[in-house]
Amino acid sequence: MKTSMKLFKDLSKMIDFYSQFNPSPLSIKQFIDFGSKACERTSFVFLRKELPVRLANIMKEIHLLPERLLRMPSVALVQSWYERSFEEILVYETSESNKKTLESFCDRLLKIHNRHNDVVPTMAQCVIELKEVCPLDQQTEHSIQYFLDRFYMSRISIRMLINQHTSLFGTNLNGHPRHIGCIDPNCNVTSVLRDAYENAQFLCDQYYMASPSLEIEEICAVDPGVPISVVYVPSHLYHMLFELFKNAMRAVVEYHGSDADKLPPIKVLVSLGKEDLTIKMSDRGGGIPRSLTETLFHYMYSTAPKPSSSVESTPLAGYGYGLPLSRLYARYFQGDLIITSAEGYGTDAIIYLKALSDEANELLPVFNKTSSKHYRASVGTHDWSTSLHPVNQTMGMRQFTTFNDKRRISAR
Repeated sequence: MKTSMKLFKDLSKMIDFYSQFNPSPLSIKQFIDFGSKACERTSFVFLRKELPVRLANIMKEIHLLPERLLRMPSVALVQSWYERSFEEILVYETSESNKKTLESFCDRLLKIHNRHNDVVPTMAQCVIELKEVCPLDQQTEHSIQYFLDRFYMSRISIRMLINQHTSLFGTNLNGHPRHIGCIDPNCNVTSVLRDAYENAQFLCDQYYMASPSLEIEEICAVDPGVPISVVYVPSHLYHMLFELFKNAMRAVVEYHGSDADKLPPIKVLVSLGKEDLTIKMSDRGGGIPRSLTETLFHYMYSTAPKPSSSVESTPLAGYGYGLPLSRLYARYFQGDLIITSAEGYGTDAIIYLKALSDEANELLPVFNKTSSKHYRASVGTHDWSTSLHPVNQTMGMRQFTTFNDKRRISAR
């Protein structure tokens, strides 16, 4: 018992120590430049310090979650994964960078990567369980939304570092020969787009026995006539496009019916300028009311019914994580994902990516006093007038009537 308490205290001290440091964001160009030289020792020396910093920063924020959420078994499980991974990397803190150590470190990173495979669904299940136990107030909802954005962004960044190292120096090299780690220096956007469309189309055909066609238009302002390519992580781009295609296809089929001949196509514009690569996906699926636009990026919100757990194939929609996670992937390298809609007609989903690799810097959460305040500060009331609650409307009418009565009396 005493030994376990000492280990816990030592671990807490190390988390406190590493959380004092800010993560060191890298640009895609830095990833590419380093990967081209591929020095395993340099990568090892960097990661054995950087990974604990990124882990510690987000682990400190877990403790700031609402007490009800911290008591959920799923959160405790995720915490244990992070603590174990943190400890395992600290083992290499003062190790010599010899061949045996480098091999051991690479193997350890693969195990850590696999250990955290189920973090997203586990945290999702936790929030579901909490909502089933008791309804969440506005402050709790705000804290959870704020935390999950930062938590999942941290996870994306940690997996990016691990994937780069294991892809460059590991034994399982399954990537394309052109790739540098998991980055494609000549990522053909249309090729990834068609791949995402075909996989989403397969799901749509399974569910609805029909699917809308695809129309692509490319505009390259930098070098007209040349296929558009960008230095990027193909798996990140695929993730975003696949989610958007699923949403668009479901909306089109449910709005127009399953007659394939009557389904309007999904139109995608790919435009490359000097600063931005823009991908605009337009569907005619009936659109979304403006009142729901803000909720589209809330975790656990979905316009589709939650799919049954007995469904073996990947559902088209229903869990409410597709859009918020896709936006994080876009923002990770200083891009963005926005949704605009015309209710009664259709929806445009727009992905913005940095065209220049030296401007595509990691966007990383930092634990500090400012971030801590978001978990403690209460959500303020609106300082603009809106429609009142029915009870307040009644009270307001009474006050207005009383005011008018007083005016009449004074006028006499």
